Amino acid sequence: MSGRAIGRSVLEAVGAIPLFLTAPLYRRWHLRWGAADEEVHARMPGDEIVADASFNATRAITIKAPPERVWPWIVQIGYRRAGFYTYDLLDNAGYPSANTILPQYQSVQVGNWMPMAKTITETTAFKVNSFETASWLLWDKPDSTWAWALLPLDGGRTRLISRLKQRYRWQTPGPALLTVVLLEFGDFPMMRRVLKGIKARAEQESTAGPLTCP
Repeated sequence: MSGRAIGRSVLEAVGAIPLFLTAPLYRRWHLRWGAADEEVHARMPGDEIVADASFNATRAITIKAPPERVWPWIVQIGYRRAGFYTYDLLDNAGYPSANTILPQYQSVQVGNWMPMAKTITETTAFKVNSFETASWLLWDKPDSTWAWALLPLDGGRTRLISRLKQRYRWQTPGPALLTVVLLEFGDFPMMRRVLKGIKARAEQESTAGPLTCP
């Protein structure tokens, strides 16, 4: 990572501090950022796994690209994979998120890891629970699910919906408190950036040549 890129990453992270610090103040709004009422209340894959979620966020964005061009950007997400298209200094150890589709991460299989950190464990990484190519994807880990839905719209567009559900396990106060801080303060700024990052990349890619999903 060049010095200029590091400087840019630092400035982006510092500029996002107000979003992180104030997120709990507008929790009810950001838990449904970009999502319509019917999307918030609609069923998503894996809803039944964490039925009594302490944190339940449904966010959505419209992308000017068809689902088959959005899908590859989602399935390659992960620490030291494609990154998260967010603040690389904070969530990808300073390594820049990918701006191209990475073939080595396009083969999706149930049980595959989606790492959130360097050390992969059941609490630091999601696993692929189930999926339908270019339609929906469900990652899960103990007490948490992260679902994606890609709905085709007219004009070759996609409605991308993300739902994150988490149960706070107060039987283990230390880890539970850390999870609360990460989600209540950090989830919205990061997820807003994830969705916008996917949108920017997929829309740019939609002007390129043919792209096929695995």
